[in-house]
Amino acid sequence: KKYKISNSDINNIATEIKKRKLSSIFAGTEIKIVIKKEDEENKIVSLFYPINEITNIEIKREKNQFSVNKTILELNKKEIVLSNTIKNNLYSSMVEVGVEPNIIIEFANIFGFEVDFQRDIRTGDKFEVYYERYLDEDGIVRNTGKIIYASMYVNNKDFSLYSFKYNKEIGYYDVDGKSVIKTLMKTPINGARLSSSFGLRKHPILGYNKLHQGTDFAAPRGTPIMASGSGVVVMAQKYKGYGNYVRIKHNATFETAYAHMYKFGRGIRKGVRVYQSQIIGYVGSTGMSTGPHLHYEVIKNKKKINSQRLKLPSGKILDNEARNKFEVDRIKIDVRLAELRRNKS
Repeated sequence: KKYKISNSDINNIATEIKKRKLSSIFAGTEIKIVIKKEDEENKIVSLFYPINEITNIEIKREKNQFSVNKTILELNKKEIVLSNTIKNNLYSSMVEVGVEPNIIIEFANIFGFEVDFQRDIRTGDKFEVYYERYLDEDGIVRNTGKIIYASMYVNNKDFSLYSFKYNKEIGYYDVDGKSVIKTLMKTPINGARLSSSFGLRKHPILGYNKLHQGTDFAAPRGTPIMASGSGVVVMAQKYKGYGNYVRIKHNATFETAYAHMYKFGRGIRKGVRVYQSQIIGYVGSTGMSTGPHLHYEVIKNKKKINSQRLKLPSGKILDNEARNKFEVDRIKIDVRLAELRRNKS
């Protein structure tokens, strides 16, 4: 409309792209339009816009109709190894060496069972990540693939994890073939600080000493909150002083609860099954709260316990045929990793 395009052209194009399910155009998308003037109206000759990093849509006039074509960039896969010493926090140290934000998030999720990123990491700890990048013909990174290997040196301990696919399932395993996945993650939120731990404290609103039966994580409003384990949502509603509240039943022993949310995640309601690390809500200050934070509870056999002292069973260990295949794949990754490190230096 800004360029006085005829209404018939606008409607015809809108109909075509909706029919092809290509109408995912977001604020900030640059649309290129070629027009010609005809009877005091501007008619579209062609229109071009991207719908993601690798897919472009081109619309061309053919008499009084429009053809819609989707073109996908041909990309070249490149394997890359990046590492750094942590100076301030993991995120800034990874950005410093050029790791893409989505890879940082995936890396944090992989280690979310072993490392508490708010409390375990110290200046001088290290990381290394080996993953796939997809580049266009100009050498510009258009997309990223999977993390093949990830390692961290934290609290004087080495954690090395390998990607392994078996029976169509991809997981991450340590050198002994033990899965990184446990019943519950150490923390259900990234980028937060522990603001109040489990135990007796002076209640910030009520003013008297009261047992604080959870852990509080201070974080900006809108910070995503993840399900710390897979399970079924048994509550998703406003609840007493908890404000917007979600409780998840993981198994016969464990439940977790999340309170004071600004809003619930998409599709989160009672009876829905959620998977580990799925976003179930966003940090807020609803209910009896003095500022944006997540109040997190772990409930074991109906009793609230200190989530920070919780000892969880180890992940499953590969055996028999799966273990043999893993050993072969792990050695191949180690050989390729050594080669990429050499080429870097």
